[in-house]
Amino acid sequence: MLIHKIIILGFVFQYGFSQIKNFPKQLSQIALKRTHINITYDGSYYAIAYPNGDIPSDIGVCTDVIIRSYRKFNIDLQKLVHQDMKVNFTDYPAKKIWGQTTTDKNIDHRRVPNLQFFFAKFGKVLDITKNPNDFHAGDIVTWMLPGNKPHIGIVVDQKSTSDNVPLIVHNIGSGPKLENILFDYPITGHYSFNP
Repeated sequence: MLIHKIIILGFVFQYGFSQIKNFPKQLSQIALKRTHINITYDGSYYAIAYPNGDIPSDIGVCTDVIIRSYRKFNIDLQKLVHQDMKVNFTDYPAKKIWGQTTTDKNIDHRRVPNLQFFFAKFGKVLDITKNPNDFHAGDIVTWMLPGNKPHIGIVVDQKSTSDNVPLIVHNIGSGPKLENILFDYPITGHYSFNP
């Protein structure tokens, strides 16, 4: 684990992440801004540039909410995931789930299980509980939706008025939305990735 932390510290030094003050709150605010952008849900495969590649700006899926939010801080999850997968491909679920035999910088970072592995490796794995007080602005949460579909979203610094549960920015099919869905589906991961 120490080696992984040293590698990510190299990223911090290279990209200047360490200068971001109150990163979780800022990530929350950036995620909230995504809800004001009209995005059509589209999970199609696209060939994109590398690094800092993106699909057309008017489309996206749940992972694109995460990718685009982090990119506002010059944190390129496409590059970070790809660089780690090149060295540690068999550690990622790409072969098991999708039958891949090598990395694919067009899609690897846009797949929830790959992001889960990356965040667990380079971020902090947080407890999965039913206590809303355990979830904080800037946390990343993953769920398993009906039909065995993985999903991901960002906890923001707003809470529901009805039950005081932290709200989530996510894209479950109709573009980025702010919703009270934290406990609507089985939670499969809870992470903090605050370079």
